[in-house]
Amino acid sequence: MKKTGFLCTSITAGMGALFCGLAGSALAAGFALNEQSASDMGVAFAGGAASGEDASTVFYNPAAMVLISGTQLSVGVHGVMPDLTFNNQGSFTAGGALTGGDGGGAAKGVVVPNFYLVTDISPNIKYGFGVSSPFGLQTEYNGTWVGRYQALKSQLETFDLNPSLAFKVNDRISWGAGFNAQYINASLSKAIDFGLLSGGVPQSADGAVEAAGNSWAYGYNLGVLFQLPTSTRVGIAYRSKIHQTLVGSATFSNVPASLIGDPRFFNGKMTAAVTLPDSVSLSLVQKIADKWELMSDLTFTRWSYFNQLALVFADGRSSVTPENWRNTFRGSLGATYRFSDQLKLRGGIGFDQSPVRTGYRTAAIPDSHRKILATGLNYKYSKADSLDFAYQHLFFNDGGIANNQLQSGGGFLIGTYNIDANILSLQYNHEF
Repeated sequence: MKKTGFLCTSITAGMGALFCGLAGSALAAGFALNEQSASDMGVAFAGGAASGEDASTVFYNPAAMVLISGTQLSVGVHGVMPDLTFNNQGSFTAGGALTGGDGGGAAKGVVVPNFYLVTDISPNIKYGFGVSSPFGLQTEYNGTWVGRYQALKSQLETFDLNPSLAFKVNDRISWGAGFNAQYINASLSKAIDFGLLSGGVPQSADGAVEAAGNSWAYGYNLGVLFQLPTSTRVGIAYRSKIHQTLVGSATFSNVPASLIGDPRFFNGKMTAAVTLPDSVSLSLVQKIADKWELMSDLTFTRWSYFNQLALVFADGRSSVTPENWRNTFRGSLGATYRFSDQLKLRGGIGFDQSPVRTGYRTAAIPDSHRKILATGLNYKYSKADSLDFAYQHLFFNDGGIANNQLQSGGGFLIGTYNIDANILSLQYNHEF
């Protein structure tokens, strides 16, 4: 092994986890966050690009802003409560079995906020502004778990500023466009088996490496809305890819005296390039009676942009880790029922594919396909004010893992992940 090999391998694996979805925290495919609107959460995102129920349509399809009268504000919070369990099935490293527990409830609960505003510029032109978090994760294993040499703590946050315009061409067609300014901040830590790497007893002297970086980048979103004569609306929405180049550093801790001065474990600056995927959604909303609407959605996400993670270090070293993510589809069906002038009930089901291929699942990427069950309601308690409530339960497929990082000192992690999640959403809407 080259002298810099372990540094490149360990940091690459660590930074890779910054951008790969931990299913316990990023509750859409990969590390995307679907939790952008309580009204859309209640129908499992069915009809998102065609509903235009409130100002959150700034995110899902800016063209549907023409369906909103006057000025409207929507502010939402979404509590994500995942449960992740790892079942060890014979993990080992050089010299014997990997020691440690199952991670101690690694998936941490998070709160995802949103803010949207829509207002008139003219009778046929709408302006909107949104603040959202389209990607994110937060997962933390305990320091003695069996896979500590592959992942300990991972955190990724994004903030997206999205000014938008919509133009009503006629009673049948509207279009919209938005600009996205996106900030990303990420950090990760993992243990290092210095007992093994110093030529001593494996798992006898653990250290750690922490990697962190941040970046700003820019993209756009487009949408079109068709109102058909048959009480049917069709929406098509596109969100562009965003290429982020994170600038950050790696910091090592508890390096034993025998390895101090070894260039493999020098703290240093680095950059990591990652392309956040583009997506396109096709949605339909069909009124079937005075009180009933049916809706559907099919969303395609181009996760195959994330086929590798390339790192460049300030001293000229570089490293590439293959990821080979696949493109995914999410499909959903939903319905709403107008119970009264004040109360609307919602429900929906969906299926969301994971971009992670079975052979590439790791402790940092225990993502798998999931099924969505959703319900919700809108309660209008005054002429200008209403509240949306939503609940979702996500059923993840069990994800097997047999990840080999023996060469980098990470061991051979073998087992199965069991994951599910509950999500509660609350949204306040005000019409001015």
